[in-house]
Amino acid sequence: MAETAHAFWIAAPGRGEIRAVELPEPGPGEVLVRTRYTGVSRGTEELVFRGGVPESQHRAMRAPFQEGEFPGPVKYGYLSVGTVEHGPPHLLGRDVFALHPHQTRFVVPAGAVTPLPDGVPPRRAVLAGTVETAVNALWDAAPLLGDRVAVVGGGMVGCCAARLLARFPGVRVQLVDTDPDRAAVARRLGAEFALPERARGHCDLVLHASATEEGLALCLRLLAAEGEVVELSWYGDRSVALPLGEAFHSRRLAIRASQVGTVSPARASRRTFADRMALALELLADPAFDALITGESAFGELPAVMPRLADGSLPALCHRIAYP
Repeated sequence: MAETAHAFWIAAPGRGEIRAVELPEPGPGEVLVRTRYTGVSRGTEELVFRGGVPESQHRAMRAPFQEGEFPGPVKYGYLSVGTVEHGPPHLLGRDVFALHPHQTRFVVPAGAVTPLPDGVPPRRAVLAGTVETAVNALWDAAPLLGDRVAVVGGGMVGCCAARLLARFPGVRVQLVDTDPDRAAVARRLGAEFALPERARGHCDLVLHASATEEGLALCLRLLAAEGEVVELSWYGDRSVALPLGEAFHSRRLAIRASQVGTVSPARASRRTFADRMALALELLADPAFDALITGESAFGELPAVMPRLADGSLPALCHRIAYP
């Protein structure tokens, strides 16, 4: 007899609901996972929730186990931690991470889950997908010993990148954000903090994660000559204007994109997606990442919580969802 689970669906832009889902019988090489926690990836999931994915990017923006189509109805998400209830002996009973939407139980190929290393609690492991993005960004950015680095944008990705940079020997890392409350988070991550008007310049490298036109313009101003901006933001359906006049060319500045959908070219010949995810989970043994979990709600509250996260009335970095 088929089993029933429950999943969060975006029924239409700005409106979510919980629907019953019939689970398939796990086949050979598949696992049945009972979800313990999921995380709301605020930047991307809020964009999806409000229907802001451009039609040209519908295919590129698909999550690994997404159902439905943009703008909706669509089942979307990719920060899930649970316990394997059925599957190969080496996974049975293990806590695992999967790039799966918000759902009480799910069946996926065994290769789609990554066991949590010892010392990484499930409550923190929901950050694995975001730390993976930061790992890929640093492979792209290639910071050097003693670099002066700014991270503009103190959201989930920016904070994860700032924490990893703070562990580099001799690197000066400053987290820049318009919200003064991010100063306390920056301290817990081991980074300096500055409001945009007080940010330190002459940077060798700037990572941009604010998803704002003003933030990207600030990145260019903070660079030293021949410095580089690594762009981590995704702007969805918005156009962005850049100040590429003035001293942009004479200072030989550079802007490059980083995107987690592929392994960074700097490591692609030697690292797989599975290697990158395993590294992200190992890095989450660091308790400093707990600073990014700023709230928790029960799974049944998601239809009411998502609109509040999207409009900012419920401030959060990573909002964790707990399952019964």
